[in-house]
Amino acid sequence: MENEYFVGWGTLALINAGLAQGKNRTGLNWFLLSIILGPFATLILLFVKKEISTKKINASQALIKLKKGR
Repeated sequence: MENEYFVGWGTLALINAGLAQGKNRTGLNWFLLSIILGPFATLILLFVKKEISTKKINASQALIKLKKGR
């Protein structure tokens, strides 16, 4: 019974890492945090806003400048 508990906790940590990467957060950090916090980390991740990638912003700003001729 003890092993099943650890397997479930580890699976949840992997799921949280994938969820974090989907929100542009570091998966490894959230995996490690999930090992400690478990389901509470999942709740935190559900309510955290998606982080906007600066690479996408810089690329779109460069396209706008090219279109304006700057």
